[in-house]
Amino acid sequence: MIIATIIQVLEEWAPPQYQESYDNVGLLTGDKNAEVKGVLVCLDCTEEVIEEAIALGANMVIAHHPIIFSGLKKLTGANYIERTVIKAIKNDIAIYAIHTNLDNVLHGVNAKICALLEIQNKRILQVKRGIAEVGSGMIGELNTPLNTKDFLQKIKIAFSAGSVRYTSVLKDKVSRIAVCGGSGSFLLKDAIEQGADIFLSSDFKYHQFFDAENRIVIVDIGHYEAEKFTKELICEFLREKFPTFALHLSKINTNPVNYL
Repeated sequence: MIIATIIQVLEEWAPPQYQESYDNVGLLTGDKNAEVKGVLVCLDCTEEVIEEAIALGANMVIAHHPIIFSGLKKLTGANYIERTVIKAIKNDIAIYAIHTNLDNVLHGVNAKICALLEIQNKRILQVKRGIAEVGSGMIGELNTPLNTKDFLQKIKIAFSAGSVRYTSVLKDKVSRIAVCGGSGSFLLKDAIEQGADIFLSSDFKYHQFFDAENRIVIVDIGHYEAEKFTKELICEFLREKFPTFALHLSKINTNPVNYL
């Protein structure tokens, strides 16, 4: 099997044209015609992850976040991005990123979050391109309304969150939940307009919490925590397509944030 075969399957699932304009998905390093010896799936491709791939004999890394995001002008090893790319190239390791295109499909990142929280009847929160199954975030309902504080605790446990930041509890029970993996503050208005009781995402700034205006509960669990299960999602998909292939789930915790 060659790298291009895996790329084709991934891009049928999450077409590159569905990425956001600022993003940089696709093959970032490597030869798409090279034979695949093994694949390592991760959230962030770092130097440590490349070393893990080398130890496993994998020559392809599939990452959710693109290590090359805003472009490279030099490759001198001056920062972790350059060092990661240099190490990958030196060891003939292909790096492939599947980022906002996977966020923006119906069976992508947000569907995984919904599954973990047992959210049913899920649909895209902010539809794009006029296609009901393409867009940002997701919204759905719980089968049975839950006590608000109990649901917040459920979130903390499900995502092993070091902290859960949230705005004022507005009602005893919640039933309609909106979610967005990664940074989702831009979807708050959509979540409110569609009647969500809770909007779960990450990277809210202090003043953005005021925008809840007692109409919704904003829940911020951290960027890493909101996307940590994306690598499992990718592995599950690839195992269905290539059941006998050498596929590895990275054991590296790439969260740069620590909690006391």
